This record gives sequence, C-alpha cells and structure tokens, in this order.
Amino acid sequence: MQARADAPLIVFDFDHTLYDGDSGGDLVHWLLRRNPLRSLAAILASPVLLPMLAFLPTRRAGISGYLWLGTLGLHDYRDLNALIERYVADREAVLRKALLPIALDVLARHLGAGDRVVIATGAPPALAHAILAFVARDDVPVVGSHEAPRWGGLVTVDHCHSVNKLRCLARHGYGAIDVAYSDSSADLPLLQAARHPVVVNPKRGSMAMFRRVLPPGTPQLNWGCRDRGGARAPDRVA
Repeated sequence: MQARADAPLIVFDFDHTLYDGDSGGDLVHWLLRRNPLRSLAAILASPVLLPMLAFLPTRRAGISGYLWLGTLGLHDYRDLNALIERYVADREAVLRKALLPIALDVLARHLGAGDRVVIATGAPPALAHAILAFVARDDVPVVGSHEAPRWGGLVTVDHCHSVNKLRCLARHGYGAIDVAYSDSSADLPLLQAARHPVVVNPKRGSMAMFRRVLPPGTPQLNWGCRDRGGARAPDRVA
C-alpha cells in the first residue's frame, strides 16, 4: 500500500529493535577477521579504540578506527557495499534468524495501514536493506550512517546516531514523527521527538531512566531479545 503524503510518520531503529544484535558491529568484526593482520591490528588498537565506544562524544571516532582497519585498501563506499553483499551471503542463516518476527509483524501492520515508515540506523543503509531483503522488506526506506575514504581506508563521516539521527532524518525530508520505536538510550532525542515513543527491548538497567524521562505510560516492550527487558509480547502479533 502506498503511503499518503500526510500519513503518520513511523520511525524504527534497526539494531535490537528489528534485529537482535549490533548489525554494524557484526559487519566490522567480519571485516577484521578477513585477515589475521587486520585482527592483530584491531587487538593492538583496542586499548585506545574500545573505550571510545562507551561514550557518545567519542563513539564515532572509535567506530571509525575499527572500520578503517577493516577496510584499509578500499577506495569508496561502493567497495564497502560489495563487501556487504559478500558478508550477507556468507552469514545468511545467522542474519535471517536475527530478524525479530514480532518486530516484523509491527512493521507490516504500519505498512498495511498506509503509514509512512522509515528505518533510522547507525549501520550503513546497504547493510539494513540487504538483511531486510530476506523478508522482502528491502523496499522500506533506510536512513543510516555513511562512510568516506580517509588515509587509505574508510571511516564513518556521518553517524546516524543519537541527536544526529534526527538531523539525518530531516535531511532526507522527514519531519514530525508520530511513533518512534527504539531500544537505545542514545536514541532519547528520537524517542522524545515522537508524539508516541515506544521503547523496545531495553537494557534492564535503562528501564528506570526511560520511565523517568519519557511521558508517563510510555510502553516498554520486549519483542524477542532474551537478554533484554520490557513486557513480553506473544510469539507473534495478531
């Protein structure tokens, strides 16, 4: 069903919302494991890069460091997209299993209602599209992070994460958000911008914070991530 221009805008996060895991991180691990020297370089760099991932101001730099080590020798994002195709083909069974059936049912329900649906993710758009192709949802628009060549490899130059996720959506022409689904405290700006925020698969340690900073009654649901919190849903959404 084609969405009307004035239909409600529904924004889904990808990792731990539609997908059980860190899709971009898994890709980078695969890139690093392609070659023992890349793996060794990542181990040696981890005392510097790993702590950067823990803090929002330095997260993009940490991600870029690992990505650069995994892509040294690539010339542009098209080279990365070609590797993404290989990665998805190599890991099809694992990636297919990581898609969350309950989340896909909710996505299908919004699409069936004619809502405007977009996925906003910190992963490269090509990766989310390729994984969603397993369930014939690769036509759903994806706004994600972008990479560019630096010093012989690729780094993340526009990280679709935290408050920048709203900027990325705005640059793609998306305005007022009716419903936003996300698991992450980093996505608080997205959840707070939505008329109806829905927390999905939250870390148990973050649930009290979500109750404190989001409107009273904001749902906190579990869509199938066994190690996460939230009210358990049925196996499938009717």
